[in-house]
Amino acid sequence: MASIWKRGDYWRAAVRRQGYPEQTRTFDTKGDAEAWARRLESEMDRGIFVDRTEAERNTLDDLFKRYAEEVSPHKKGGADELLRIRKLRKDPIARYKITALSSKVLAGYRDRRLTEVSGSTVNRELTLISHVLNVARREWSVHFETNPVSVIRRPRKNRARTRRLSHDEEQRLLAELAPSPRDENGRFECGGSRNDWVRPIVIVAVETAMRRSEILSLRWSDVFLEDRFVRLHDTKNGESRDVPLSSRAVATLSALPRHITGRVFPISADSLKKVFLRACERAQLDDLHFHDLRREACTRLADRVDNVLELAAITGHRTLNVLHRVYYKPRASDLARKLG
Repeated sequence: MASIWKRGDYWRAAVRRQGYPEQTRTFDTKGDAEAWARRLESEMDRGIFVDRTEAERNTLDDLFKRYAEEVSPHKKGGADELLRIRKLRKDPIARYKITALSSKVLAGYRDRRLTEVSGSTVNRELTLISHVLNVARREWSVHFETNPVSVIRRPRKNRARTRRLSHDEEQRLLAELAPSPRDENGRFECGGSRNDWVRPIVIVAVETAMRRSEILSLRWSDVFLEDRFVRLHDTKNGESRDVPLSSRAVATLSALPRHITGRVFPISADSLKKVFLRACERAQLDDLHFHDLRREACTRLADRVDNVLELAAITGHRTLNVLHRVYYKPRASDLARKLG
């Protein structure tokens, strides 16, 4: 039999059964305490009892914190994931106990976020929440019946981006990324950039179709200028690949100073993002993301190589469907000129 007693203004219930861990909980009313005890005893009798202590004790924020410490640092996109977790921890949903995290709560979160960000962003956040809950259930003894994310309707993803970088836009962007001029006293004047690394990064991105993470991870020991290629060891799909270099890319890399760290571009992803966005604003380039340079590079490279398999070998795409659907975006005017 369960033990139920009053403690101050609350009711305390305890269930002790041989072969099971002791279960205790506090309730506002005696009826709630009795109902809880009967449910646990029934589950123990039928052999389906699950210890929900951790789920009742932890909030979603507690799981986010542990996940950020134990899981995210070991993932390829860990840095970006940590930023997403930091934002989620500030959201009201993080204060919910795991036992109170229902599909209704998640659906409300989804609808609220859709008024603030795109459907693709909401999908990424829901996927992260779902994975945090699954890890907690499998490895941290945080038991719950159903992952609430798995039963709610997911928002529609955004259409694949088609943004291209024209020749004129490229020249304007590179002009804004040129070193800032100095006056006779050595002080920076208006125009240009004070970060000398971003301009060559943009050129290399447009010439090679490498991802931002791949460019920033480059080391001089993996750059072979005489043979005109660089070797990538840690790519998105987990496979290494050699990326050929155009004459422009070789000239750009050859002109770079050697940094003591051995990195080709010794700047952080966050610094690159900030400098790039500011340069786009000064150049009046609307809705241009750094990753759009990869799409532009893929489309330009398609005109230089003989077939799509060679293109996929350069860009590192495992499936041609993704390469065609997301990255290869030829202009209709360019195709018309080829038709004659």
